[in-house]
Amino acid sequence: MEQTITLGDKSFRLYITEQQILAAVSQMADRINQDYAGKTPLIVPILNGSFMFASDLVKHLTCRCEISFIKASSYRGTTSTGELTSLIGINEDVKGRDIILVEDIIDTGHTLAKIVPATEALGPASVKVATLLFKPKALKTDLRIDYVGMEIPNEFIVGYGLDYDGLGRNLREIYQVIA
Repeated sequence: MEQTITLGDKSFRLYITEQQILAAVSQMADRINQDYAGKTPLIVPILNGSFMFASDLVKHLTCRCEISFIKASSYRGTTSTGELTSLIGINEDVKGRDIILVEDIIDTGHTLAKIVPATEALGPASVKVATLLFKPKALKTDLRIDYVGMEIPNEFIVGYGLDYDGLGRNLREIYQVIA
């Protein structure tokens, strides 16, 4: 694993190792397994960023589950635009189902502030939110987050599904921008 990397015009330093990430994923999966024992939740990763986290999370789930994806974006470069673009929606009937929305990172909360009510309007039994990373100091909405892997400072990061203008999603570790 490299200690520093360059993506486009920015340099980044190693911030969270693959082992730390997988430990957080395993702990979250343990909680979800307990909470959903005997149930079959619909796991709904929000693409693109959550694909690596969602993949590892469902591998650790022992409760029965189904998976469906939605695609949403509110980032351009290193900042959130605050505008949500939803491109692909849930195709399954979710009425009466337990839904777990899976995010890679929650910072401003604007994306989920629109997705959660839209999902609740479909009539599920419950809607929970799981995120690998949470930036509490960046949060600008009133959002309930049910499962948090790690709280981090309000710094721009890449890797493990997170990108900088499309680059870095494939990295196994998470890197923080060097100011």
